[in-house]
Amino acid sequence: ELYLCAVQELSRFPELVEDVLKLQRWTEILHCPISQNIDFHVKTFQLFKATCVCLSPVFCRVYTPDHSYVTIRSRLSCRVGEILALVREKLQYSEDQPVLPGNLILVAVTSAGEKAVFRPSDEAVFTTLGVNTHLFTCEPSELDSLLPLPEEIHWTPGDSKLHDMSAEEVANQLVVFDWELFSCVHEVEFVCYVFHGEQSRWRPLNLELVLQRCSEVQHWVATEILQCQSLPKRIQLLRKFIKIAALCKQQQDLLSFLAVVLGLDNPAVSRLRLTWEGLPGKFRKQFQQFESIADPSRNHKSYRDLMTSLRPPLIPFTPLLLKDLTFLHESCKTFHGELVNFEKMHKVAEMVRIIRRYRSSQL
Repeated sequence: ELYLCAVQELSRFPELVEDVLKLQRWTEILHCPISQNIDFHVKTFQLFKATCVCLSPVFCRVYTPDHSYVTIRSRLSCRVGEILALVREKLQYSEDQPVLPGNLILVAVTSAGEKAVFRPSDEAVFTTLGVNTHLFTCEPSELDSLLPLPEEIHWTPGDSKLHDMSAEEVANQLVVFDWELFSCVHEVEFVCYVFHGEQSRWRPLNLELVLQRCSEVQHWVATEILQCQSLPKRIQLLRKFIKIAALCKQQQDLLSFLAVVLGLDNPAVSRLRLTWEGLPGKFRKQFQQFESIADPSRNHKSYRDLMTSLRPPLIPFTPLLLKDLTFLHESCKTFHGELVNFEKMHKVAEMVRIIRRYRSSQL
């Protein structure tokens, strides 16, 4: 009861956030009672679930049928019912909503108009959203009338805001954000993501957020270039992205580095012949070097050689870590009869130690 009351007061007293997070951890532990007869490792994982959820608040826009929106601040693992309670409270004080809606539902709407209705008990919906998917709230009777945002239906090209920003500032912000995300991922999340998948007792939310971030950066790079109609400005933007990739690599953020390179390798971007021909030779040569690092041949040898030459702290390309762990898991049996394959377990432990070593100090 105290936790629920404190959550309701957060909008008026944001300084309560640290206390609310502590209360949240204890309420989750209390709602998962641990039997005295249960194994020790099960107890450990229950406590891990309660204490290792990403504690950084998530800011998200929730749209209404008329495409106005409210911005809410919520936990990553928040239930749909809690999100709707926050939205209802925001709408209560909104001038655009003189009459408070009745029974609300939460819906994910894609740019193609596809809709997915969430149940009140669903958790962590933020990690399930695609690149062009937005959250809407409405009454059940208004579900059929929901439409994607106007800018997704009628696209209008325009100049990128990146023209007004320095490559150094953009790269710095990418590195800071990636480090914050990667720091929230517990090593056990990698193991559970591969070994248990959807059958696991809890979802590795922080890891899902990192993977989502990688996909978003790739799409963002391609979108910014394709929206730019002026050839000289498009060439300038291409140069800036190559410089951003170089700065990310220099600061040992290989997640954003490879995400930017893969975004520039998008077929829709790579076939812009005039744009690439207008690029100075120095930048074309530099991008060819970046492409060789992203080359997957010989089991990503170029990338692995680069990783061995770097000293922690660093941000690795997370999808490749999961690929290695998946190969290790699927190529070796965990049990031989009733015997545990300890060689496999030692290899998994070594990968966990490597991940821990990557962030052994502050980036």
